[in-house]
Amino acid sequence: MKLTQKEKSLLQDQLSHEEVCIQKYQSYAQQAQDPQLQQLFNQYASQEQQHYNTISQLLGNQPQQVGQQQAQIQPQVGMKGQQDAMLCNDMLMTEKYVSNAYDTTIFEASNSQLRQQLQHIQQEEQQHGEGIFNYMQENGMYQPQ
Repeated sequence: MKLTQKEKSLLQDQLSHEEVCIQKYQSYAQQAQDPQLQQLFNQYASQEQQHYNTISQLLGNQPQQVGQQQAQIQPQVGMKGQQDAMLCNDMLMTEKYVSNAYDTTIFEASNSQLRQQLQHIQQEEQQHGEGIFNYMQENGMYQPQ
């Protein structure tokens, strides 16, 4: 697929966003106290890896496994719920940012096939945000008014 310079630049940005998401989800899955949250974060890390691979291929690169590079932070005893809430808040903010960045990339894409692939990825990013939101709401961490 032939890409414009602008498309390449925007896709490079999205690639770095996906890498950060993978690293955060992997790290946060290890830090989370609730096994349900650990599973959710691991599932999303895997999907973010798929997004990373798709964008790599669109750029003409070979997909690669993104590994965890962040130091693990051990939560303090007695702060389990607060720790999980902080992790969720950070990932919800991250997903909002990444989804918004996809909006710009989609609007700037001149190739309809590229646009469709990015829309699919963006829809999954929004599902991640919804999953985190639902988890938070079910666990009393987020009560929109």
